[in-house]
Parts: sequence; C-alpha cells; structure tokens
Amino acid sequence: MPGGVGSSNRVSECSTVMFDVDPELGAELDAGGGVERDLAYGSVLLGAVATGTWWHLDTDPGFFVHTLVLYALLVALVLWRAPEVVAGTPLGPANRLTLLRAILIAPVAALTLHTGALDPSGYWWIIGVSTVAMVLDGLDGPVARRSKTTSRFGARFDMELDAFLLLALSFLVWLSGQVGAWVILIGALRYLFVGASAIWPALRGDLPPSRRRKTVCVMQGVVLLVCLGPVVPAGLASGLAALALGLLLYSFAVDVRWLIRPVWRSAGGEGVRDPRMT
Repeated sequence: MPGGVGSSNRVSECSTVMFDVDPELGAELDAGGGVERDLAYGSVLLGAVATGTWWHLDTDPGFFVHTLVLYALLVALVLWRAPEVVAGTPLGPANRLTLLRAILIAPVAALTLHTGALDPSGYWWIIGVSTVAMVLDGLDGPVARRSKTTSRFGARFDMELDAFLLLALSFLVWLSGQVGAWVILIGALRYLFVGASAIWPALRGDLPPSRRRKTVCVMQGVVLLVCLGPVVPAGLASGLAALALGLLLYSFAVDVRWLIRPVWRSAGGEGVRDPRMT
C-alpha cells in the first residue's frame, strides 16, 4: 500500500517461493482453467461494470476505450509478472478477488478523463463503487491464507492495485474542484518513492509489519471518498485532505528513516554497520 514504502509487508510474510499452493487445492482449481481464462471472464464482467457506469453517468463512448485500455494494461502486467510455475493454472480465489477489485477500479480510473459527465449522482456512484473495492481489499488476504494460496505475486498485485486506486481518487478529488492540485500527492507519493528507490538502493529494503502504516493507508482512501462527497464543503474537504496528507508524509518519513539509518552494534570496540543497510 502507498502508506508503506519499500517492499510490501504482505510480501515478506508470504512464502519464499513465488507461488505456494496446496497440491490438492491446486488440482481442484485446475479444473476451472488457467490465468488466461480468469482474465477473459474478467473482461466480460468489466464490460458489465463499464456499461452500468456509462448508462448511469451518460459519458461519451471514449469512456469504454479508456476503460478497456486500462484493463488491457492490467492483463499484460499480470501475464508478465505471474510466475512461470502457475502457467496453465487459475489465479486462485484470493487473486480472483483482487481481479474483481481491478474490474471495479478500472472504470473509476477512466473517469479521470471524463469528469465533464460527473454530476452529484456521478460522484455518489464513484464513492459506492470505490467503497466496494476497498471492502474487498480486506478479504483477499484472509482468503489467501485460508486457501493456502499466499504468494509474492498476489501480495504485489494487491499492493499495486491499492496504490493505483488512491492515485485515481486523488485526481478525481482535484478535478472535482473540492481540493487543490496538491491533493494528487496522496496518490503520487508512493510512485515518487519508487522513483527515488531506483536512485537510492537503501530504500529498497523490507519493512517490518506496522499497524501505523496500515491505518494511515486505509485513512487515505476513506478521506478521499469523503472529499468526493457532493454534500461536503470545499473547506472541510481541503482540511481533511491536508490532515491525511500530513499523516501520510509522517508515515513515509518514519519508514524512510528506518530504511536508511545506519544500525551500529558493538563489536570489539568498533562500530559495525548492520549488513541489512548495505
């Protein structure tokens, strides 16, 4: 999630193999088809969600194109990042939930290019769909653990989708006129960090689990949805967004400090740097 930098905590808590599936469960899931079939079924559901959004908001036909482009990029990334050991097998129950979230999020993200069609009922539609996507975010982890299908791929898939949703909502809040362009930092901060980590290798380290990080992440999404509410005054929306951004910056600062601080321990009277920080 964007509130946590470095590698995802959920990744570090997963199996060290790329895809750890119970053999009996894997055989049962194989009957449902492979990843490609899951993604194909997803495209059908995406068409239904996009059609419902188009009908409710009365957007121009370009909305479908932008939604399909986003889903096509998702499909390409999934097929590229999915480990070879799951070729020919389905995504699994947890990743299917994450895929369902992606199907809900893609039309919402596409609306950043069609805000002219948004009226109060349109913003309520975005809030409703995004709320469902956020609720589902709390289910895929437990489902993965119960079905013994936890994976580094699944954790990364979930994390990147969380970040993308916050970025889309940040743009929508700005485009709604409720908050200034600075609100985009809420969604963009994680991507800025990823760019910084390409230059500063110390930022690529793993972070320990943190309730503070998880709480701040959830708060960002909730605040952005509140800011989109047509009944929320612009002044209140700006204040809430500023508070959320401040907490997010604090959370990033804590994690960055943990990643880059030199950890010294006494060894023969000399300070020795912890090898994790090299």
